[in-house]
Amino acid sequence: MQNLIEKVNAAYEAFKADAALQVEKGNKAAGTRARKASLELEKLMKEFRKASLEASKA
Repeated sequence: MQNLIEKVNAAYEAFKADAALQVEKGNKAAGTRARKASLELEKLMKEFRKASLEASKA
């Protein structure tokens, strides 16, 4: 589960950096990367939810 949390943190940092570039500098490519990172975050958060539920049952 620790590995999953590290992946979530890395994906969020990538999203945060690219979203900031899009907002502050109008960088369209950064916006595309931020949207891609948000999709990856969604997948990772679903995995986290499943892992968390399994851990709470154990």
